[in-house]
Amino acid sequence: MLGRILPNGVAAAELTAYPEDLKPHPGEEHLIARAVEKRRRDFIGARHCARQALTQLGEPAVAIGKGGTGEPVFPRGIVGSLTHCDGYRAAALGHKLRFRSIGIDAEPHGQLPDGVLGSVSLEPEREWLSAVLPGTGLRLDRLLFCAKEATYKAWFPLTGLWLGFEDAHITFTVDEESAAGGAGTFHSDLLIPGPVTDGGTPLTSFDGRWVISDGLILTAIVEA
Repeated sequence: MLGRILPNGVAAAELTAYPEDLKPHPGEEHLIARAVEKRRRDFIGARHCARQALTQLGEPAVAIGKGGTGEPVFPRGIVGSLTHCDGYRAAALGHKLRFRSIGIDAEPHGQLPDGVLGSVSLEPEREWLSAVLPGTGLRLDRLLFCAKEATYKAWFPLTGLWLGFEDAHITFTVDEESAAGGAGTFHSDLLIPGPVTDGGTPLTSFDGRWVISDGLILTAIVEA
């Protein structure tokens, strides 16, 4: 499913069923020694996917560390992103020589909890939702949240800076064809300066893709 919204050259792996015998990499156990069971399963499952993606890229299946704000730390020369939600864990990785950053997110295809939309969206985004939501059959409020999460995950590795929900304006391509097919594109306009640490062009926006299938929403941004 994730492969539907990723370009060639990005390796992806997914888990929809959690193997009961799945264990953490020995180099990662200390990172989750005190974690509750759900957190352990999400951590182990997503990093298991990351190692599968590393193998697809021809790289060793090494431990995936954790940075100071909880972000995954991939091997030198690799960029990527992890995600998990109930019943799903995934990873998308690529070589840094080809891609600057990758951000993916997965959410259940259900309505956002009461009170959440107002804290994660801008007024123009809410106006758009109120105009298109009734006729699509899609949970576009949750899709918006999912796109915001992917935006942050693509932003942070390049800047090392926080990006709030109010700091990106998301617009979507949703028409009869995309609604029927459960897939489309989105654009993230960044509303704060985007200085980068890789020597590349400062960030002003991202373009991404989305898909809704099998009770899940997936979003992906791949910055080349």
